[in-house]
Amino acid sequence: MSMLEVNDLQVYYGMIHAIKGVSFHVNEGEIIALIGANGAGKTTILHTITGLIAPKGGQVVFEGKDITKTPAHKIVELGMAHVPEGRRVFAQLSVYQNLKMGAYTRSDKNEIEESLEMVYKRFPRLEERKNQMAGTLSGGEQQMLAMGRALMSKPRIILMDEPSMGLSPILVNEIFDIIQSVSASGTTVLLVEQNAKKALAIADRAYVLETGKISLDGNAKDLLNDDSIKKAYLGE
Repeated sequence: MSMLEVNDLQVYYGMIHAIKGVSFHVNEGEIIALIGANGAGKTTILHTITGLIAPKGGQVVFEGKDITKTPAHKIVELGMAHVPEGRRVFAQLSVYQNLKMGAYTRSDKNEIEESLEMVYKRFPRLEERKNQMAGTLSGGEQQMLAMGRALMSKPRIILMDEPSMGLSPILVNEIFDIIQSVSASGTTVLLVEQNAKKALAIADRAYVLETGKISLDGNAKDLLNDDSIKKAYLGE
């Protein structure tokens, strides 16, 4: 059984039909990439999965449970974390306080401390700057903080929205290395990314979204070599 299943998702913004019958699945342990041009509906799909937008039709099933009408904060408790687009950190709080906010659904203090140590180990720069206001961090550090904060909820699956956006090439490589290490440590990953080349290089499978519909899906390595993908998304 898939960990996450999206069945015939229909989403409207007013009269605009943004997501037109999208279906896909994510198996436990996979890195799944959702790629597509700007405005194709990638972020809308993530927002619908995590309960921030209510769909008009269709179903989202997480670990066998229908979560289509479950409120967003309850979805976090079920083991799903969302790293939103644009590095939404709490600018006026310290790095440490931001990370603690990520664990608000958990009550075991010892386990929370363990998770904090794990995040600091994975992101040494966050530990160096733990008392610094999050708003004063660089873009790359804020992205690391947003990822670290999501990991503090000890998720079974993490949904990442454009983690490489606006970062320098060196930092992009670093962020993708971190995504792979998060995956290797047992967290399933659903990655929305405009940098199709990087996303396909680390993903197991991928879905291509075009104006609210899935136009292509398959093994990520095969899609990397697909001529239509090369032309449309890889600039080749």
